[in-house]
Amino acid sequence: MKALIVDDDRVLADVVAFTLRREGFQVVQAYDGEMALQRWREDPPDLIVLDVNLPKLDGFSVCRRIREQANTPIILLTVRGEEDDIVHGLELGADDYITKPFSPRQLVARAHSVLRRSGRSPRPTVHRVGGLELDPDRREVRFLHGGTASLTPLESRLLEYLMVNAGHVLTSEALIDHVWGAEGGDRDMLRQLVRRLRSKIAQAAGSAEENVVAHLPYIETVPGLGYGLIVPTSPEDNPAGCGEG
Repeated sequence: MKALIVDDDRVLADVVAFTLRREGFQVVQAYDGEMALQRWREDPPDLIVLDVNLPKLDGFSVCRRIREQANTPIILLTVRGEEDDIVHGLELGADDYITKPFSPRQLVARAHSVLRRSGRSPRPTVHRVGGLELDPDRREVRFLHGGTASLTPLESRLLEYLMVNAGHVLTSEALIDHVWGAEGGDRDMLRQLVRRLRSKIAQAAGSAEENVVAHLPYIETVPGLGYGLIVPTSPEDNPAGCGEG
């Protein structure tokens, strides 16, 4: 699946692009209305995330021109919260409308929603890191040797984020925001979730030989900072307990 991100705020455009790449999208970016139409003509995307306030040609005009020729799903982004603007965008053929600021989870949910309605919904990407595999669609973690374990939605969301950022430490705040979002979570809830996830990973690795287990990815705790998914390069890199809390 390919997404065209159009926003003259390059920092925000990069954040949106990163968010959608993490969901398995190929991403193309444009920074003004004319460039957006050029990118759209050259390589038609499956989804367009389009800012309203653009130089050279505004987002409403871009939306209208695209809608005259194609039914590509379009999500409009704007700092405006006026009802007339929302109605105008939808009347031009936009499929959804998000007011800035917004959370990455909100954008992902809206993207999947408009794609489902258009019959273009992508299958979630299966993530693989160092012999560890996560299937978000089935909410199942498994190792290449064959061990598996079922995950809850929160466990799956946490593991996916850790796998996408494997080798890097993520702060507790970033993990809480990604897993719980506006619903709210805290450090104690995160610690409990990490412990349950570690148990599930150990369950999936249960039938592996000892020399295989020593090289499997594990969740490391970095006190005072957060957690990271580590892929050992040698058995000594994988401590037996994988850290506490």
